[in-house]
Amino acid sequence: MDNLLQSVAAFVTEHQSWAGLILGALTFAESLVLIGAFVPATALMLLAGTLIGGGVLDPFEVLLWCTIGAVLGDAVSYALGRRLGPRVLRIPAFRDHRRTIARTRLFNRRFGVASIFIGRFFGPLRAFVPIMAGILQMKSWTFQTANFLSALVWIASLLAPGYLAARSLSGVSLELGLAIAAGVALTVLGVVVAWRFAASRRSVAAAKAKAAALAESPAPIVELKPKRA
Repeated sequence: MDNLLQSVAAFVTEHQSWAGLILGALTFAESLVLIGAFVPATALMLLAGTLIGGGVLDPFEVLLWCTIGAVLGDAVSYALGRRLGPRVLRIPAFRDHRRTIARTRLFNRRFGVASIFIGRFFGPLRAFVPIMAGILQMKSWTFQTANFLSALVWIASLLAPGYLAARSLSGVSLELGLAIAAGVALTVLGVVVAWRFAASRRSVAAAKAKAAALAESPAPIVELKPKRA
């Protein structure tokens, strides 16, 4: 894995015009269910951030291609789960991941659409969250919206550490880099809190509606039989 990482890093450094496309393809592969565990795209994102900070790579090109790759990877996994349903888990390749799949199912049910966003930053479940969202029949537009926003913030957060390190070493304003990192962190926190708040309000509204329905339903009529003397 280290040799592969070094080879890709050397190629990206020497062929800058292909860097965005290559990193995007690797990000796509890392976002696919099962396959993602064998692709070191996250480590390459950290390296790419360093190269961006050093002025070697174009930040917008890398951000664009990597975001596209992450979105497409999760979209493919989601489509697979939505089309095949629970029977997709009967594929032999999933047998060694039953514990992770069970945890992912509980995670998706508990957090709903927020699981798509949070799952990006939770390595053990990241590759399984989209396919589980498809199996649970999450609405397509809901998933794709969360998919795009989470991919954008996830890629930016992976590029930020290397970028900050390179900029600080080059003597360029570290304050600007820290402000960018803080902005990314606050965006992540804000979106997660907003989704959790919305989910909480929906749960409360559903509980109130259920209570109101029960209150309006007529009480069952109980016939009292006279006691025999």
